[in-house]
Amino acid sequence: KSDGSIWFTDPPFGLLGYYEGHLAKQELPMNVYRVDGQSGDITVVEGEVARPNGLCFSPDETTLYLVESGTTPRNVYAYDVVGGRKLSKKRKFLDVGPGTPDGMRCDVDGNLWMGWGMGDATLDGVNIYNPGGKLIGRINLPERCANLCFGGTHRNRLFMTAAKSVYSLYVNTQGARGG
Repeated sequence: KSDGSIWFTDPPFGLLGYYEGHLAKQELPMNVYRVDGQSGDITVVEGEVARPNGLCFSPDETTLYLVESGTTPRNVYAYDVVGGRKLSKKRKFLDVGPGTPDGMRCDVDGNLWMGWGMGDATLDGVNIYNPGGKLIGRINLPERCANLCFGGTHRNRLFMTAAKSVYSLYVNTQGARGG
């Protein structure tokens, strides 16, 4: 975040087997954490979501989007960011239906670009939603997209990490700063 803080989720996916990590017992609860950029203090900012996963901020950092990956269907929530440190007014931004949303980023217009896939190959790729939660675009990939980010000199190149590949595509927008 622009104030130097780091916000992250801690789902157990790397502990569930040897595919993504090493089989191990989960030591801490699954939460959304904030690390203060100056003091290093760590606080739980959300502890009531089943397997929190992908997250990102709106361009003005007043909204945090969060994927809940422990429900079927999965959900995407939006929160107001209060004072740059706390979350309030949790609301369902998106009931995703089939498929699996994962990593996500916002563009400068506040549109949410989400890695998507698992289960049905026709869902593999990137879904793009406007700030009102309406699907406005899609990038089809031959495999699930787990995460993505905007990069390049003008932040107009979308990098997409998938099951076995990394894809890139120039797009007609820019990623929000920090994403």
